[in-house]
Amino acid sequence: MAKKEHVSETPATQFLRRHGIVFSEHPYAYEEHGGTAVSSRELGVDEHSVVKTLVMQDEAAKPLIVLMHGDCKVSTKNLARQIGCKSVEPCKPEVASRHSGYLVGGTSPFGTRKAMPVYVEESVLGLEKIYINGGRRGYLVGIVPQVLVATLHARPVHCALAD
Repeated sequence: MAKKEHVSETPATQFLRRHGIVFSEHPYAYEEHGGTAVSSRELGVDEHSVVKTLVMQDEAAKPLIVLMHGDCKVSTKNLARQIGCKSVEPCKPEVASRHSGYLVGGTSPFGTRKAMPVYVEESVLGLEKIYINGGRRGYLVGIVPQVLVATLHARPVHCALAD
């Protein structure tokens, strides 16, 4: 019988357990700059159901999180318009890490160091199951997308651009 690979706790998994959220664990071989193409290939799932956690900032440098399909890009112009900002741009990696408490490539929207508003591409919420970072590079958790709204109060937006 194959032994289940043990993954140590992260702030994200602690958050999920504390909130009684059922999740599956999916460790994989992380590749630098491989992104969701690598994780979806390693897990054998559609890249559209792998959700990336992006730390961005508005014109006042206030951080926010955007949850997007792995095979899509964020239209920062559309996002800014929908959330009432002049502009939105990705944070530099070191700034994103400071806000989230996670290394870029291992950023989870759960258990972040700083509370930030969370926005989710609306079509993500229509998926049956999503795979999202569990707080470490090479580690995704599988959850039902409604968890994002229930625990993070994620606001649905339309800002996806096909990759």
